[in-house]
Amino acid sequence: MTLVDFFLEPLTYDFMVRALATTLVASIVCAVLSCWLVLVGWSLMGDAVSHSVLPGVVLAYIAGVPFAIGAVVFGFLAVGLIGAVRDSGRVKEDAAIGIVFTTLFALGLVLISVTPSQTDLNHIIFGNLLGVSWSDLLQIVILGVVTFTILVVKRRDFTLFAFDPTHAHAIGLRPKLLGAALLGLLALTAVVALQAVGVVLVVAMLIIPGSTAYLLTDRFGRMLVIAPAISALCAVAGLYLSYYLDTASGGMVVLTQGAMFVLVFLFSPSHGVVAAKIAARRRRRAVADATTV
Repeated sequence: MTLVDFFLEPLTYDFMVRALATTLVASIVCAVLSCWLVLVGWSLMGDAVSHSVLPGVVLAYIAGVPFAIGAVVFGFLAVGLIGAVRDSGRVKEDAAIGIVFTTLFALGLVLISVTPSQTDLNHIIFGNLLGVSWSDLLQIVILGVVTFTILVVKRRDFTLFAFDPTHAHAIGLRPKLLGAALLGLLALTAVVALQAVGVVLVVAMLIIPGSTAYLLTDRFGRMLVIAPAISALCAVAGLYLSYYLDTASGGMVVLTQGAMFVLVFLFSPSHGVVAAKIAARRRRRAVADATTV
């Protein structure tokens, strides 16, 4: 098999073309948003929203409407409930997040267990990348474009909110509104990635790319380029590996992202573990040489 055949053979199947398009859209949108999630420290919030959409998807199936509608509704519901419990003053934010997302996720599991279906609803949990239809892909592209456009257009406001909400308020911005908008975009992004990797692995696509880019640069503008580039590369590599190794597609995409993070964590020129040890060894050697002289 030639290198050209290696890359072209999977694309002779329509389901692989749809899977590739879905994975690229989901990975790029998730990666861009992940930069802000990592910066603000909302990793757990990403986990919460991605799991909380499960009952919405099941109810959408029961009602015969697109999965995206139910997922978006419950994504926003989860964000609202977390805010209401947190703002009560009696429960801390991490506890509020844990209470809401575990309860809603459990509700989704119960609904799946009692809902007669000719469709395997467990695909919602673990993903069904190779089963994405053209209509599903259209929904994903529309939601992805909307989310990506808002993130790009409002990137300066979101970045200022993440770095210094007090200064954002001083210049006339509304930090609470920006935070709510970011959480709303998180809900939409979770829906975009839902078809690709399922609710269990969505959080990985929302956190790993931004964390990887954070280790490679100290400039946020570069993060917004590095994160989606790495995520798209891992998406393609993971999908091709899953095709030739006959493994779960969504899981392989996330596993590839995790492997990339490990490599960067170890060998990043500025923040890698290996680079830090080499730099420390050089400093000790320089000190020893200076002492000897």
